This record gives sequence, C-alpha cells and structure tokens, in this order.
Amino acid sequence: MWSIVKASTKAIFKSPQAVFFSLFFPIVLIVIFGALSGGGGISVDVAIDKKSDTLNVLYVAIKNISAVNIIKSDEQDIQDRLKKGRITAIISINKSNDSTNPYVLNLKTSSAVQRQDLNILTTILNSVIAKIDEAAFPSTKTIAKITTDEIKGRPYKLIDFYLPGMLGFSLIGAAVFGVAFVFFSLRETLVLKRMYSTPIKKGYIVAGESIARILFQLATAVVLILFGKFFYGFTLSNGWITFFELILLSFFGLIVFMGFGFFISSVAKNQNVIPIYANLFMFPQYFLSGTFFPKSALPAGMQGFIKFLPLTALNDAMRKVSFEGLHIWETPSEVIILAAWGIIMFIIASRVFKWES
Repeated sequence: MWSIVKASTKAIFKSPQAVFFSLFFPIVLIVIFGALSGGGGISVDVAIDKKSDTLNVLYVAIKNISAVNIIKSDEQDIQDRLKKGRITAIISINKSNDSTNPYVLNLKTSSAVQRQDLNILTTILNSVIAKIDEAAFPSTKTIAKITTDEIKGRPYKLIDFYLPGMLGFSLIGAAVFGVAFVFFSLRETLVLKRMYSTPIKKGYIVAGESIARILFQLATAVVLILFGKFFYGFTLSNGWITFFELILLSFFGLIVFMGFGFFISSVAKNQNVIPIYANLFMFPQYFLSGTFFPKSALPAGMQGFIKFLPLTALNDAMRKVSFEGLHIWETPSEVIILAAWGIIMFIIASRVFKWES
C-alpha cells in the first residue's frame, strides 16, 4: 500500500494539470479577489431598529428604495452582522423635540463597515430627505436630520469570504476529477487487475491511491491558507488552532468529495463522459454554495435547498471557523450534512465500484 502511496504521490506532483488546477489556479483567483479587498464592495444592507417609529413617510420611503436591502432577523444576529461589517448600519427613526427637524434618523454602524458603504447609504438617505422636504416642507425646515453612532467591530475583508470558497473550489475539483479519472484509467488499462493478482489486498489499492491524493490536496490547502494569511491578511480567529481546524475540515471535505469520484469512475462508460458527470455535480455548487458570491444574493425560495449541498456545508463551516472563531464542534449542522453525504455516497460507490471493465 505504501509503495502505491509513494508512486501515486510522485505521479500527482509530476502532473502539470494537477498542480495547476489544485494550487496555481486558486492562487490566481485569490490574487484577483485579494486585490479587490483594499477597495471593498458596495453594500447597502441595513436593518431597521425594532423600536423605530414606522408610521411615517420616512420609513415608507426607505422601505421602497431598491438600492437599500433591509435585513430582517433577530436582534442578536443583527448585532453580530453589524460587528462583522456584513450590514452597513442599523437605522433608527424616532421623533424629535426640535420643530425644525420632526424626526431623527440615527445610523448605528461599526468600525468593520467600509467607509464608502456608509457614505453611499448616507447619500441615499439625504436624497430621500431632500425629496420629502421639496414636496412637503418649506426651505426653513427638514423632515429629519441624520446622526451616526459607531461601535467597535472586526473588519470583514473580502479575502475572508473568498479564500474559504477557493479552498472548497480546489478540494471538490481535485477530489472528484482526480479519483474519477485515475480509477477509470487504472481499470481500463488493466492495472487494477494486475495489482490485485499480487499479494496486496484490494482495499489497500484503493487506500493507497486515496492517501496519495489526500496528502497532495492537504499540502495545497496549507499553501493556500498561508498565502492568504501572509499576503492578504486572511483572518485566522484563533491563530494556529484555526489553521489546523481548517486543515481538518479540508480533510473531511476531501473524503466526502472522493466518494463522488469513486461513484463517477464506476458508472462512466468512457473517459469522455467523466467531465460531463463531474461538472453536473460540481458546477451548480460553484454558483449555489457561496463559492464566488454570497448565497444571500440568490432567491429566498432556494435557500432551504442550497444549505444541504455538500460544498455549501464545507464553505459555511470554514467561514465560521476562520472568521467567527467557532470550533468545528460548534458547527454541528454543517458537519452532519457533510457526514451524511459522505456515508450515502460511499455506500452507493461500494455497490457500483468495478475492478474490471
């Protein structure tokens, strides 16, 4: 088995395609998204304070602005998002005692929020106030004045979102394509048949090839995490503990995704259909599982389905561990979803796996 591990590991590192798609391609994407981190993205997600006066024209006007997305959730979640810069502000609308300003529009923001995002929101609200003033108030009065309060928060950089997505992207692609192509090729060229005619047990052949791929992909995961950390300030909330937990999650994800690779290698009739089957499984997840953009951008009706995808579970667990400082055992729903997919796929793969064509 260890001879197979060594031989297969050497073959992987000598493969330009494996090294490029597992390591250099994700690094290129990290460089692109990391370069965007300095400027940040435009976001005008807000929440409305539950104690606000909502029986006024200001609230109705803000509610109807398409550029302002009002997040509805419980108070603890809203406060948590604000501290992490995931929403721009909590808007509070209250009556004032000043006759020239009937209302006070307070923006509770945090140091984690990008300054340009707060400026955009302030500009939008000033425009709303100006339109109301023009229609209903004389030049000496304005319906509201804007005040701002800032709390301390942890900066949430774009790299903190994109790097876990790039890890998931690398892991699922290498696991599914690597296993599917290798075992199909070994079976087609009768290498598997020659191997199990020797004293080695069949299980050790599979284990040897699998361990080689796991070692290679974990090595690329280490490089990607350290690259993001030292070049773009990727957040490791608990330092080296978080680093090792991310590696453990990577290992867990690899095992699960390799189950799909074994399944595809067994049901494929020829090498030409392997990319088709693999992409049918992977590509929807690239765009649905929060790899390149937040899942919240997708329709609400899809959210219940999306959270049960294996790549969604891996991406979410990695982000919770890396940025929010949770430990793996504090992400039970994501771990259970991954484990369920792994068990199901390995049961199916064990029933359809072929040693001969």
